[in-house]
Amino acid sequence: MMDARSLLDLFKDVYGEGRWWSDDPFTVMFQTVLVQNASWSGVQKVAVPDAHDVLKMSLDGLETLVRPCGFHRAKARTISSLAMWFSSYGFSGAAVETLPALEIRRQLLAISGIGEESADDILVYAFHKPRMIVDAYTRRLLWRMGYVFDDDEGIRAWAGESLEDDVTAYGHLHWHILEHCIRSCRKRPSCASCPLTGVCTRRFS
Repeated sequence: MMDARSLLDLFKDVYGEGRWWSDDPFTVMFQTVLVQNASWSGVQKVAVPDAHDVLKMSLDGLETLVRPCGFHRAKARTISSLAMWFSSYGFSGAAVETLPALEIRRQLLAISGIGEESADDILVYAFHKPRMIVDAYTRRLLWRMGYVFDDDEGIRAWAGESLEDDVTAYGHLHWHILEHCIRSCRKRPSCASCPLTGVCTRRFS
């Protein structure tokens, strides 16, 4: 079976180098919350406020801002809590980055509305900590390619063997998996046009 680095290289051959989320930590945090149960195209229509401004906004105002992405009340509360948490580090991504990855993750998971996937998105893209982001797309793709893992930690161990501490590789691999599963490896996959047919063990008619 191919390792994570080889899979990333294959994706690069097909789709190009890969994407990064944003260079602004709060943009990553804000959009991570918005994209929960929402489309990325919808998220991109919402202007990202400065973290300082979020703390000055009323909850009603924040709810109105994020309403297009659904679940606006819950998402507004989570974003407000994230902004408050970020303020405790002087709104400095560099200050947060001095902490161990698992400590940042622990603090993020303590915020209502931040689950494991969201915490890992923020770890990688906002604070540049190397970690495999495991979501439904990742599990689906790897299962269809013939990988067998006991749990998500098994997937992370597999990724770590070849990606090691290369945070850019983790970020690009996650984006590639997302893009590929939206284009081809959907719940009802489009195998005929899939560029991974040569390495995928399952073909669906």
